[in-house]
Amino acid sequence: MLAFILRRIFQAAVVLVAVAYIAFLLFQYVGDPIVFLLGQDARPDQIRELRGALGLDRPFYVQFWHFLSNAVQGEFGLSLRQGAKVSRLIGERLPATLELSLVAAIVALAVGIPMGVYAALRRGSFLSQLFMTLSLLGVSLPVFLIGILLILVFSVTLGWFPSFGRGQTVDLGWWTSGLLTRDGWHHIVLPALTLAIFQLTLILRLVRSEMLEVLRTDYIKFARARGLSNRAIHFGHALKNTLVPVMTITGLQLGSLIAFAIITETVFQWPGMGLLFIQAVTYADIPVMAAYLCLTALIFVAINLVVDLLYFVVDPRLRVAPAGGH
Repeated sequence: MLAFILRRIFQAAVVLVAVAYIAFLLFQYVGDPIVFLLGQDARPDQIRELRGALGLDRPFYVQFWHFLSNAVQGEFGLSLRQGAKVSRLIGERLPATLELSLVAAIVALAVGIPMGVYAALRRGSFLSQLFMTLSLLGVSLPVFLIGILLILVFSVTLGWFPSFGRGQTVDLGWWTSGLLTRDGWHHIVLPALTLAIFQLTLILRLVRSEMLEVLRTDYIKFARARGLSNRAIHFGHALKNTLVPVMTITGLQLGSLIAFAIITETVFQWPGMGLLFIQAVTYADIPVMAAYLCLTALIFVAINLVVDLLYFVVDPRLRVAPAGGH
C-alpha cells in the first residue's frame, strides 16, 4: 500500500513539474511582460532596469527554478491587467468555481447512476428508451447551447431563475459561499444544470453498459442459481461491481468539471476561475493564465490520486496483486 501511494505521488509530482514548465513558457513566448508594464514608449534604460528587477535577465533555468519555487508557495506575481496579486484573484474566484462544480457533480451522480441502472434493468421499456434518447441529446449538444436554451426557457420565458451572477453570498473567513442563502441557490440552478447535463448523460450510458456487462458474468448466473432475489443480485452484487470502473471515469469527469467550467461561467457570467481565465486570455494576462494552468493541473492530479486510492480500497484484487503489475 505504501509503495503504491509513493509511486502515485511521484508520478503526480512529475506531471505537475511538466505543467509548470509549460506555464513558464508562456512568459517566454506569449508577449513581453515588460512591454505590458511599461508600454510601447518606454526608454531602453527603463526596460533594462525593470528586466533586472524582475529577474528576467537571468539564465533560463534560474528563472524556471524561481518560478517553480514561487508556484509551490502559491505565488505567481502580479496580474498585468489588474495590478493585483494573482494569488488573491484566484482565491477570490476559487470558491465560486468549486461550489458550481460540486453541485454539478452531485446532480450528475444522483441522477445519472439511478437512470443508468434503470436503463440496464428495464432496457426494453419506454422510459429506458426515452432515457437513452435524451442521453444522446445531452452528449451531442454543446455546453454553450444548453446554457443558452436554459436561459431562454427558464429565465426569459418563464422567469423562474436569474440568468447571470452568483447571487447573495456569505463570508466564511477567506471562503465565500452562495450555498447558505436562498438567493445563492436560486442563481446556481441553471449553471449547475448546464455543467451537469453532459456528465449526467455520460454517467448514465457508462453505468448502463457496465451493468449489462456485469449481469452477463458467470458469478451473477451462479447467484441466480443459488436462489438469491433480484434485489440482492442487482444491488448487492451487480451494482457494486459496476461502480468500480465508473468511479475512475467519475473522478476524471469531476476534474474536467472544474477545469472546463470556462464556457458555463462565461455564458452565465459566473464569477469563477473560468471567467477570470477568459478575461486573462483576452488581455494576454500571462501570470493569471500560468496560475490557472498550474491550479487546474493540481486539481486533476489530486483527484486522480484520490480515485487511485479509492480504487485500491474498493477492488481487493489490487491489494493481492504484485506491486510491479500496476
